[in-house]
Amino acid sequence: MIGHNKGPSMAPGKAWRTLCWQKSRNAIMPKLPLEILRIRVQRAKALGLDYTSYASIRAASGHDVIAFLFSSNALRAFAKSPEMPDDRLEKLVSLHNSRQLAAILRPLSTEQFIANLPQNPTPLFNRVFTAPSFHATWSQTRTTVLNGLSHDKLPSNMVVIIGDTPSERGWAEAANLAGYLNADRFFAP
Repeated sequence: MIGHNKGPSMAPGKAWRTLCWQKSRNAIMPKLPLEILRIRVQRAKALGLDYTSYASIRAASGHDVIAFLFSSNALRAFAKSPEMPDDRLEKLVSLHNSRQLAAILRPLSTEQFIANLPQNPTPLFNRVFTAPSFHATWSQTRTTVLNGLSHDKLPSNMVVIIGDTPSERGWAEAANLAGYLNADRFFAP
C-alpha cells in the first residue's frame, strides 16, 4: 500500500527489499526539517529522555514512545525496602504525555509495592503487575509482559523498558518492545 512504513515484506527477494528500505529510510533521516527536529526534541524532553536515546529508539522501532515499563529493580524497590528513592519519585512525577507501568519482581509483591507509593491525586503508574520470573521461558516471559500491556491496549512496539539487569533487557526482546534503557541512564540527573 502506498505510504506504509511497516518495513519489507517476507516474500522472496527479502534481502534486496530490506537493503532498499534501509537505504531510503537512512536517506531521509539527516534531511528532517528543522521544525520536526524541534518537535522531537520537545517530545524527548516531555518523556524525560535525552534526545540521543529518544532518536535511537524511534529510529529502531519506527514509532514514537507512548509508555514506559519500569522494573522494580530500576525503581530501586525491593522486598526489604519497598519505598522508591526520592530521585526515582521526582523523575516519575516529572514525566508527561506517557503511560507508566511497573513490573514487580518477586519476592516484592505488587500489593507491597503499591502500599508504599506516595499518595498523589494522579497515580504514578497506570498499571502494576508481577514481572516474569528469572526461570521463565522465552514464551512465558513474552506472555507475561504482553499481558501486562494488554490491559491498557498498548502496542508493544511503542513501549520502552527501563530496567537494571540483562534479564530485563530480554523482556524487551521477548515481547518485541520498542527498546530497553538502563535505569542509570534514564534516571541520571
